[in-house]
Amino acid sequence: MSAPQDHSGTSNFTGDSSVPGESFEARQTAPSDDYKPDPSKSLPLSPARQSLVDDVIALYSCQPTVERVKRYTPDCVYDDQFVYANDRYKMAGQWFALPKLFKQSINEGYQVVVNDKDLIQFKNEQSWTFRLMPKATTTTINALVSLSLDPATLDSDFIRIKYHKDQANDKDYSHSGLGFNFKKWQADNVVKHMDSEDVKAFEADKGAGKEEVKVYGSGKPEGQAPVKEL
Repeated sequence: MSAPQDHSGTSNFTGDSSVPGESFEARQTAPSDDYKPDPSKSLPLSPARQSLVDDVIALYSCQPTVERVKRYTPDCVYDDQFVYANDRYKMAGQWFALPKLFKQSINEGYQVVVNDKDLIQFKNEQSWTFRLMPKATTTTINALVSLSLDPATLDSDFIRIKYHKDQANDKDYSHSGLGFNFKKWQADNVVKHMDSEDVKAFEADKGAGKEEVKVYGSGKPEGQAPVKEL
């Protein structure tokens, strides 16, 4: 087995951990929306980084725990096609809601494509089986997952995440328009209806530091999302 890639020299974000999660967003467009992973080409990770990715894959696989949600800083951001959650309390609501929405979620494989000092990116394939359907309906989604890492925990055994982005197509997110308003409304409101002691464990995070949503107007290169070959 090859040694983990040396990631010590490449930084993408500020080194100040007190800065809220909004400032740790990785932005990119891709030449295509083909994010199907090839696990045989995955970059090797250190044990601490592998443990972090394992916990994230478990969250995607409808296996939320309080300890796994603690992988995120209180001021984190989660950003995907359907959700924009800008603190750990709202994010906890999302992770603990997944088993209520999906009968199962299976990880079909992933490929780490970036292993920088403060950023891990991997192509991920996840199959989701809906719970509230008359017949078992399974959808498989390939996406690029970007984990922007907390500067204060980079060298620890329990690395935490400042910004978690999940992109399922070639364009990035504009953070504007009706689609974004729905994403934010969904995250703001789902947590209010979660009767869960696990979610309540993160209620204090409602007061975590936040910045204004960064609006780009476009998910293309002109929206500060340069083309990257991953």
